Amino acid sequence: MIKEFTYEVPQIKQGYANQTLYVNLTDNTVRIKPVDQKMKDTFNGGKGFDMWLMWNGLPADRVVKWSDPENEICIATGPLGGATQYPGAGKSIVTTISPETGIPIDSDVGGYFGPNLKFSGFDALEIQGKAKKDVYILIDGNEGRVEIHDATGLPDTAYEIVRLLGQKHTKKEGADISVVATGPGAKNAWMACLNFSWWDQRRNLPRYKQAGRGGIGTVFADKRIKALVAKVEKITPEMNGAADPEGVKAVGREHSGEILELDSKQNRMRLIGTGHLPSIMNDFDLLPTRNFRAGSDPDAKGLFGDVWEKTFTNSGKGWDGCWRPCAINCSHCIEGFVPKTGPFKGQTVVVDGPEYETIAGCGSCIGVWNARDVVEINFYCDAYGIDTISFGTTMAFVMELFEEGLINEKATGGHKLKWGAVEEVLAVLHEIATGKGFGGTHFGKGIAYLKKHFADKYRVDPAIMQDIGMEHKGLEYSEYVTKESLAQQGGYGLALKGPQHDEAWLIFMDMVHGYLPTFEKKAEALHYFPMWRTWFGLNGLCKLPWNDVVPADNKQSAEPAKVPKHVDFYTRFYEAMTGKSVTGDDLIKMSERVYNLQRLLNIRQGKGLRVNDSNPPYRSMGPVTDWEYESRHERYDKQLTELGVDVSKLSTPEKKSKLRELRKERYRILTDAVYKRRGWTLNGVPTMAKVKELGIDWVPGVVDLVKRYEATEPPKDTLPKS
Repeated sequence: MIKEFTYEVPQIKQGYANQTLYVNLTDNTVRIKPVDQKMKDTFNGGKGFDMWLMWNGLPADRVVKWSDPENEICIATGPLGGATQYPGAGKSIVTTISPETGIPIDSDVGGYFGPNLKFSGFDALEIQGKAKKDVYILIDGNEGRVEIHDATGLPDTAYEIVRLLGQKHTKKEGADISVVATGPGAKNAWMACLNFSWWDQRRNLPRYKQAGRGGIGTVFADKRIKALVAKVEKITPEMNGAADPEGVKAVGREHSGEILELDSKQNRMRLIGTGHLPSIMNDFDLLPTRNFRAGSDPDAKGLFGDVWEKTFTNSGKGWDGCWRPCAINCSHCIEGFVPKTGPFKGQTVVVDGPEYETIAGCGSCIGVWNARDVVEINFYCDAYGIDTISFGTTMAFVMELFEEGLINEKATGGHKLKWGAVEEVLAVLHEIATGKGFGGTHFGKGIAYLKKHFADKYRVDPAIMQDIGMEHKGLEYSEYVTKESLAQQGGYGLALKGPQHDEAWLIFMDMVHGYLPTFEKKAEALHYFPMWRTWFGLNGLCKLPWNDVVPADNKQSAEPAKVPKHVDFYTRFYEAMTGKSVTGDDLIKMSERVYNLQRLLNIRQGKGLRVNDSNPPYRSMGPVTDWEYESRHERYDKQLTELGVDVSKLSTPEKKSKLRELRKERYRILTDAVYKRRGWTLNGVPTMAKVKELGIDWVPGVVDLVKRYEATEPPKDTLPKS
């Protein structure tokens, strides 16, 4: 043991421990910071607390690099997190400065760590500095003790780390601990994830959820953290100190009962989870195939829900959710899987998932149509601590360059990266883990890095790579084809952290349900839904119970996209837990405060203005190649004709060019509308009036930052022409 710190475990009151834990690994400082009422009223919890801690903890006088000792990793749940009476109340939210983007990345993740952290006495964990050697941090909520341990010799994969730390620190086979770990790939890639463990009570073993996006695992490894452990022997319903325990119980029972009644008639989350999505996305031309070139493929049926229904293991054991009482129970797995490659070759393992994003990113997007191949890629991404979304989207980019003859085996370290080349894909993944070859030295740094690398060393045209390299702000796209959804183009392009669907997932309501038919509705949705979805991250909640199982009469409601009955559920839940009377509008206002502070932190980091929201890859807006246009020429010709363009005498390249001009103009107009709705200037800066309205003008440095940037003008080429 390097450091021991003892404390008195507080009683949780109305969802709050009212303190946070600070650890600096440079000098092994451990201390407790108080949480006052103003902090709670302004930032609520979860992501709000993370952003508040980072705003104050990071140096404000310079841009903080991801590898600086001053960079922080913050993990929090919220006042509703850890409730055992409500579905989806076991989430943690993790934030840091991303290696890929240079701005705050946040990742919402299941598992038991967030609740265990809270019931150990802390609303958030804030880690700064760098250790001189590998360490792990133990937070023992039973004994009131924080320990920093020498982790020299601890294995690299989460599977082995959890087993060994469970043997060392608990007599309950790990059921009372949750471990956060990454994997060996985190040392060699900027797209590393974190594995958060939870205990599968039926199988009597630990399972994992991933905080995937933006390289949080990379920062974790750079700080030389091998693991975080939070231990609480027993969690009971009364531990959250609800203001109205019976109210919490009542609304939780009502929401859970609805899920149990309706799930089998809707998306069957309890049976196949997000594995139900590939067939729907394919039907609506939204499933990314071969680097987002198209949205459907005849071979996609190999990845449909009926395949996953047969692939996921039940064996009479039933399912467990990644939080104890969750009625959705969508955390599926595959038992008895035997990898064909890598260090686990020939061994029998349990594979968590895969979820939709992995099925699409490591399947259809790279031309892999066999579920078993997707499962092996998924398993090794988790084992090595690699984000499946960034890995798949990056691989698709490299494969298209290879297929088009723009790079060759010299550029890929000898790998023939053609569509569907599973063995080659896995070979690159194994290289990331070892730090060798193309995978370990270049690929793992992502698309933005590779665009510069291929341009500088292999003279690939930067304009082509800008069009087809599916990243924005440095973050790889998650797995939805957005060419026909202006709403989702904005959902990705205007997202604070880069193109991740959890901030503004509008593709389903726009393209499947048709809830956003007008330009005005799309612009309004790009204000409301990022704020609404942010609210779940403030409170330690999963979004799936909100809209993956909906009331039977939801379509008859005034605003079905919002699922009004569930908004009412969440206001009741919040009131019963905290004792504060709220409306649905109040929940949005909570998120606006945090969202605007994050925007200002982006600006402080040098990447939060309109120019950073502009110029996403054109493939996210429309067809790049002649083949893309011609494969759906009736659709595109009709759209041009409706906009007054005579297509009869135009060649395919001419039609593509005209369509590009029109679609980029639509995106610029949408950006104007969204900024106005959010209370920002044309340059994307929250106005002084907005920060005062939200009550965040008291935050140190906010007023000075707004004064500095509010009057700045955006580049003219980012503004609408009409």
